[in-house]
Amino acid sequence: MTLQQLKYVIGIVNYGSITEAAKQLFISQPSLSNAVKELENQLGIEIFNRSSKGITLSAEGTEFLSYARQVVEQADLLEQRYLYRKPLKSLCSFSTQHYAFAINSFVDLVTEFDGDEYEFTLRETRTYEIIDDVKKFHSEVGILYMSQFNQNVLSNILKDNNLVFHPLFEASPHIFISSKHPLAHRQSVSTDDLTPYPFLTFEQGEMNSFYFSEEMLSILPRNKIIHVSDRATLFNLVIGLNGYTISTGVLTRDLNGDQIIAIPLESDETMLVGWIENPRLRLSTFAEKYITKLKSHIAHHGFTLLS
Repeated sequence: MTLQQLKYVIGIVNYGSITEAAKQLFISQPSLSNAVKELENQLGIEIFNRSSKGITLSAEGTEFLSYARQVVEQADLLEQRYLYRKPLKSLCSFSTQHYAFAINSFVDLVTEFDGDEYEFTLRETRTYEIIDDVKKFHSEVGILYMSQFNQNVLSNILKDNNLVFHPLFEASPHIFISSKHPLAHRQSVSTDDLTPYPFLTFEQGEMNSFYFSEEMLSILPRNKIIHVSDRATLFNLVIGLNGYTISTGVLTRDLNGDQIIAIPLESDETMLVGWIENPRLRLSTFAEKYITKLKSHIAHHGFTLLS
């Protein structure tokens, strides 16, 4: 077993397929496949399950990956400390619903990282895809929320996929609107107040369901609904159409400027925001630092940390 073989296995998991890993690792696909197969023969295990649809980590491969990442991280530290060699490109991936504090935490993480090369991934994506990313080890951490409405469904899905939810903070729902919106002067608003205005919601694709909605009170009837796929478009429509969306109330001036404001929504429900992990995979140093950054930003906004 060689260090290079360990790096090959990690690369396949990070890039999602042997084809893409071979391209990124500058090795031919047959050579990469043979190297992994040779490693499996040496260890007497199958690291990957192979089928016509591609490859996935086996149960033994999941455990092996955790150890392999630890070994490669330690080897990189040794090289940097004693051999003065150029460190390998650092890789880390996170998936999240559309939250400003998740972006700010990622910015802090990358800014603090002192490396010549890295390849980090931050996916602002759909709820079900966040769960799928963490399940398949495409992301180490996923960020989403639960409420009284969706908690039973999401908890069962996480349990079925052997994922763990760690609560971060609890927030009352707020609406995000333009600072020039007719309701901008209000201390709070009711759902009836919002009737004349378009409701902006992040579309959830083929897995569309009220339970996967990023916005609370998603089952309420509304006359005007616009589905969007990214945060920039949503905020442009908030300003241009006097639309609104529902979220935690956490806004960041650095990212959102002064044109978007948050106003409390009159509701008895709360949003329990947290992060999910696959416990079969030990978190990398970068993932642990990212969670620390998340907690720092959440506390900075005045919320009580729950874990």
